[in-house]
Amino acid sequence: MLLAMARSLVVKVTAAMDSPERCAQAFTVAATAAAAGAPVSLWLTGESSWFALPGRAAEFELPHSAPLPELLAAVLAAGTVTLCTQCAARRGITADDVIDRVRIAGAALFVEEALAEGAQAIVY
Repeated sequence: MLLAMARSLVVKVTAAMDSPERCAQAFTVAATAAAAGAPVSLWLTGESSWFALPGRAAEFELPHSAPLPELLAAVLAAGTVTLCTQCAARRGITADDVIDRVRIAGAALFVEEALAEGAQAIVY
């Protein structure tokens, strides 16, 4: 097991097809931590907001990277995925539009999760 204690990981991803390697790394780290048993919260902000919509992750391709839909599914199965409130509003995305189990929340919840005891926050 990779984890000696149950630390939580909060991953904020701001990139999508505009920076595919950074995007893929964020999803890979979140999915790997979830697979290792860590509590994981993945935040979709900026251009990655589009991945909260059905089918959008399947449009992402990066050679030698795990498929984004599989990584997203792994995080959804074992952790939480949150779409930034302001990012959603700027793109006209509503709660009715997103994948099941994706929540929409704002900065106050991100700060709460990132500052929780034992949490590690990473921004990509």
